[in-house]
Amino acid sequence: MQLISDSGSTKTDWCITNDGRIVRRIITQGINPFHQSGQTIYDVLNGELLPELADVKVDEVYFYGSGCREECVPMMTDVLSCAFSHASTIEVHSDLLGAARAVCGMGEGIACILGTGANSCLYDGRDIVMNTPPLGYILGDEGSGAVLGRLFVNALYKNQLPESVLSDFERETGCGMADVIHRVYREPMANRFLASFAPFIHSHLYVPSVRLIVVDNFRMFFRRNVVQYGRPKLPVGAVGSIAGHFYDEFVEAAIDEGFTVGRTSSSPMSGLVEYHSCN
Repeated sequence: MQLISDSGSTKTDWCITNDGRIVRRIITQGINPFHQSGQTIYDVLNGELLPELADVKVDEVYFYGSGCREECVPMMTDVLSCAFSHASTIEVHSDLLGAARAVCGMGEGIACILGTGANSCLYDGRDIVMNTPPLGYILGDEGSGAVLGRLFVNALYKNQLPESVLSDFERETGCGMADVIHRVYREPMANRFLASFAPFIHSHLYVPSVRLIVVDNFRMFFRRNVVQYGRPKLPVGAVGSIAGHFYDEFVEAAIDEGFTVGRTSSSPMSGLVEYHSCN
C-alpha cells in the first residue's frame, strides 16, 4: 500500500493506492514544516489521519508539500517515520517536484503551480534543474490567483471595467472599495483574500475586459518566468485551481507567447498516483 500526499498550508489531500488503484482519499488540515513544529504536525497526523487508516498497513509514504525546503525535510521525515513505523519507504519532497512528476511523469518538461501563488520549474524527467524565483504576490507571482485578484481590483476601481461588473462585484461579495483596501492593508493573508475573487472573475469571463485580465496575467507569467528556461519547444504543464479553472485562457496565453500546453489539472494527485504506480 502506498500513501501519497499533496499538502498545502490550508489542507492536505492523502491518497491510499494499491497497484496504481486509488483505495481511499482523506482530507486533513494543512501541513507546512516551514511554519509548524514536528509536534504540531504529528498531532495532525495522529488526530486526523491515523484514525482513518486503522485498517490499512502502509508500506510506502510519499509526501509532497509546500514548505518542504531542504532544511525542513529531515524533520518532516522523522515525523512521518514515527507515524508510519512499519513503512519501508518514506520520502518528503517539495510541492513543485510533485507538480513536475504529476504533469511530466518521467519526461522532460516545464511544470507550474498556479493557485493562490505561482511557481514553475524546468524538469529533466527526474529532478528540478532550474527554477525562476516566484518572489511572492507583491514582488512577483504572475499567473497566480492573488495577482489575478489584484489586477482585477485595480481595473475595477480605476474605471477599466463596465459599471455592471462593479455592481455585480459589490452585491455578490458585500465588499466596497474601502472594505477591499482594509482587508489588503490591515488584515493578514491578503494574498488569499485577493485570490478569493477568482470564482467571481470566472463567472464574468463573458465580459471581454475581464477575460483580458486573465489572459494578460498568464502572459506575464510566461514572459517573466517560463521564458527564463530557454526551452520553448517543451510542453508547459500546470496544476492548481487557477490553471484548472482558467484552462482556456491559459492555453490562449501560452500560444500567444509561443508555448504549447501539456498536462493541466486542478490537482496533482492523479498524476502522482500514475507516477508512483510506474516507479
